[in-house]
Formats: sequence, C-alpha cells, structure tokens
Amino acid sequence: MTAVPIGFVCRRAAAAGLCVLLFGCGGNNPGPEEELRAWVRRGLEAAEDRDRGTLVDMISPAYADGRGNRRDDIGDLLRFYFLRHDRLALLTKVDEIRVIGETAAELTLEVGAAGTGGSAGFRAQALRLELELTRADGDWQLVAARWGELGEVPR
Repeated sequence: MTAVPIGFVCRRAAAAGLCVLLFGCGGNNPGPEEELRAWVRRGLEAAEDRDRGTLVDMISPAYADGRGNRRDDIGDLLRFYFLRHDRLALLTKVDEIRVIGETAAELTLEVGAAGTGGSAGFRAQALRLELELTRADGDWQLVAARWGELGEVPR
C-alpha cells in the first residue's frame, strides 16, 4: 500500500467541500424546471391539506379550458370534491416539463388520487393531466388544462 501525503488528502477534501458549497448554494436561484416541480409539490400539499384557497391562487384569473371552465368553475369543483371527501391522498409522476422562453411552460403529469369519506366511501382514479402555465410577477400560474382517465386522450 502506498502512503498518500496528508497535504494531498486535505486539498482533495477542501476541493470536495468547495464543490458542495458552490452547488449547494445554487438552490437560491433555481431554474424554471425546478420552479415548476416546486409548483407541483405545493399544489399536491395544498390538495392533500384540502387548502382550496392556495390551489385557486395557483390558477390565473385568465384560466380557460376546452371544457368551458374558468377559474371560478375550478374553484367550485375543488369545493365540491373537498366536501365529498374527508381525506385525499395523491401520488404524482411528472412525465414531461417543457419550458418555452422564460414565461411559459407545459407540464404533463400522471396523478393517482384516492379519497375517503361522506357518501362517496372510498374512491380512487388515475388521471393524466396536461397543464399550461405562465409566469406572472415571478410566480407560475395555471392558464389552461386538459385531463382524462389514464390511458385516455386528455380533453
């Protein structure tokens, strides 16, 4: 076994520590993809906490979808769903994030949802969501969505 000079080990450890600090500090200014993943996590937490206000705030006032829904309609759907289910558990998989310039993005998600309570008993479903977001004042907001059962074409 060859002896390794202590100075060599110290320089390597210092270099490794510097890399950790530099890359660790990069978290203060995440890129658009990480911001969008954080947006999804915030929405999941809000949904599981039944925090309708946070979810509605994540939706642009200009929201419109192919089913004729506006922001208030989605807020009403959330109210109905939360009244119908005492508990909600979600499992998501981000399939694709496509950032367009600095102010637009498209996300494709698979979501497994299970809810219990009320007259609904236990209900579970798997959905595919295609989301369109825009950045306004530094925050991402949902401007359009298509969804359907997993395996179906979202509409």
